[in-house]
Amino acid sequence: MKKKVWLGALLSLFVAVFLIACGSKSTNTASSSTPASSSKEEAVSGASEKVYTDPSELKDGYDVVIIGSGGAGMAAALAAHDAGASVAILEKMPVIGGNTSKSSGGMNASETKFQKEQGIDDSNDLFYEETLKGGKGANNPDLLRYMVDHSSEAIDWLDSMGITLNNVTFSGGFSKARIHRPADGSAVGGYLVNGLYNNLMERKVPIFVNATVTEIIEKDGAAAGVKVTIDKKEKSIAAKSVVVTSGGFGANMATVTKYKPELKSYVTTNHEGATGDGIEMAQKLGADVVDMEQIQIHPTVYQEKAFLVSEAIRGEGAILVNAQGNRFYNEMETRDKVSAAINGLPEQYAYVVFDQQLREHSKSIDTYEQKGMVIKADSVEELAKALNVSEENLKKTIEAWNTSVEAKNDTAFGRTTGMDRNISKAPYYAIKVAPGIHHTMGGLKINTNTEVLNKEGQAIPGLYAAGEVTGGIHGKNRIGGNAVADIIVFGRQAGEQSAQFVKK
Repeated sequence: MKKKVWLGALLSLFVAVFLIACGSKSTNTASSSTPASSSKEEAVSGASEKVYTDPSELKDGYDVVIIGSGGAGMAAALAAHDAGASVAILEKMPVIGGNTSKSSGGMNASETKFQKEQGIDDSNDLFYEETLKGGKGANNPDLLRYMVDHSSEAIDWLDSMGITLNNVTFSGGFSKARIHRPADGSAVGGYLVNGLYNNLMERKVPIFVNATVTEIIEKDGAAAGVKVTIDKKEKSIAAKSVVVTSGGFGANMATVTKYKPELKSYVTTNHEGATGDGIEMAQKLGADVVDMEQIQIHPTVYQEKAFLVSEAIRGEGAILVNAQGNRFYNEMETRDKVSAAINGLPEQYAYVVFDQQLREHSKSIDTYEQKGMVIKADSVEELAKALNVSEENLKKTIEAWNTSVEAKNDTAFGRTTGMDRNISKAPYYAIKVAPGIHHTMGGLKINTNTEVLNKEGQAIPGLYAAGEVTGGIHGKNRIGGNAVADIIVFGRQAGEQSAQFVKK
């Protein structure tokens, strides 16, 4: 981890201790009445104790009010603050982070300095073309182009704040190593949330939790503030612009099944606050929506805890086997295709299989072990017994895979990426998985300035949106790693544009 991150974390800890000791009610950094480690928010795995602004310090107005504190919201807050605006973040949950905290993969970006340092020859055009192909050609071309062309710059922006994503590997559907992760291979979500939080604390940007926004105030056809319930009181907050970064609706099964009834029995990887409130509030101001029926299921979800197993694990060399101990599909295909392959099995589940080499390389597996998701064995035969699959089949499967890795040629299923590491070092591991609801790709219609559009295609003055609350960017299938690119690129843009609007 870079020195900046360490110093930022130390500074945040010092501020927290100082404020608690002094009982300060500073506008920006007073402690929240709700502990950050509240059990209500299981979404934030491994999040450190954080200090939030006391509800009594909520002002009557700000230049920019941001609804939601996931990656998009925090990126927007930083960008708006640095552009000279007074900013406040309102988060309905007891802790910050949203679905970003649950992200375990990384951030896709092309033509980055880290790719170049590692000899990875990539281009923005290829990133665009492969994402468009993965989205079945349904992606909004302008939004996609903007995300791709600003992805490298976003990596640099994060790095300038001590949030360094220099571990580059493969994501399903891509021909190049493009997904950027923390240096130690740990889950990107917690690292990103903590890094953004530290930077917000350095800038003294107020973060209010347990603050439920119930309405976006409209005045003369423009967004002019919000109504928020906080500390059991409803308050109207004036704002010159409002940024909606409240996430998707993947935890709202009524809305999910309204658009896709066939997902009724699926588990969801979404945190409990992902209910689509921001979409509904913006619609009351005339906002248009797009692609609401495009709800992505992720192929590798541990069902008992509805916890996602990152495809970066497959990108590092893991394979999928069925209940007979055999591989059955190209593990690095796009999520929709791998999900369909698992659902097409008689048992409708599979196992992610890997060895100690990969275990040592991917720190994110720590979380899976802590949650009791991982099956471990000293030999392939013992792993087969533990999984109740054919020992002969599993042994042959792994031997065949190792041969394919050595030859760089997967004759069985045509896999071409994530083949740098075989499965040969004990102990051996497996995680039982099946598809689960993961990402809502539809939402508010925006333009490249992140302005929310009405049904006539016109921008609603003062209203901006970024992240999973928006639609159009991912088309009919999101490539793993593009959600983090989405929230950082467009979150930053929303902050800059909303601050510029204030100055008009």
